[in-house]
Amino acid sequence: MRFATLRIDGTLTAARIEGDRAVLLDAEHAVEAYLRRGRLKETGEVDAGSAHYARVSPSPAHILCAGLNHRGHLEELKRPAPTFPTLFAKFASTLTGPRDVIALPRVSDHIDGEAELAVVVGRRLRRADVREAREGIAGYTVANDMSLRDWQHRTTEALQGKVFDRSTPLGPVLVTPEELDDARDLAVTFTVDGEERQRGRTSELLFGPAELLAYCSTFLTLEPGDVLLTGAPGRTSAADTPLTPGRTLVTAVEGIGAAINPTTADPLPDTRDLWREHLARRPGTPADETP
Repeated sequence: MRFATLRIDGTLTAARIEGDRAVLLDAEHAVEAYLRRGRLKETGEVDAGSAHYARVSPSPAHILCAGLNHRGHLEELKRPAPTFPTLFAKFASTLTGPRDVIALPRVSDHIDGEAELAVVVGRRLRRADVREAREGIAGYTVANDMSLRDWQHRTTEALQGKVFDRSTPLGPVLVTPEELDDARDLAVTFTVDGEERQRGRTSELLFGPAELLAYCSTFLTLEPGDVLLTGAPGRTSAADTPLTPGRTLVTAVEGIGAAINPTTADPLPDTRDLWREHLARRPGTPADETP
């Protein structure tokens, strides 16, 4: 099945996507529709092609992301395969819709996109084994782990480069596992104005979706609606021209669909000089430190 979260007249509503039909349901979002499947009432219908898609999981309790989790990406970086999953987190405020405009922050000189398969949790998972974790997957969707590289690499922790507001498209649809053979071998691509920046396949993930969920459930209770980004496959756009306003980003996963996001200039000012001035007044700050 394919579920979506649509925004209609400013209100979120769930829909079941059937070809060019979006069948409206008496649920607020895609995850609720999945949890109540078989007990839903149809409330209307709109055209699936022109619908306003919101992020499939509007307010997850947890968003976990796997880095260094694709063999092609590790080869590109000339990094050894990690023994354990490399993880970081995002916040719900980082998410945006799969058709929304993304304002690129003026405070960064190097913003990249990363196409990724995303997993949505469908039941509570705590100390789950891989089989239990696989059975706990509600479905799969598309995500773009947009990153401020200059902020990401300021320290050994990547967080500050990964969580700028409304930067991570999630959607357009939640596709249940049986329709995708558990996402074992799907093409994942990222293009900017039609120019390919990234390509890979989910079959080359180092740790698969169920393995990642099982591992994370060891230290964190995962709840329905939680989201896991499985890592950027293949080459990324890190070495290419950074993203700029006025571009169209297309993040796609085979069998699921695409997030199509125009970029625009950030309306907020560039405040980096203010921070530099603040540091310059702090005792003991190295003279060449430039945040």
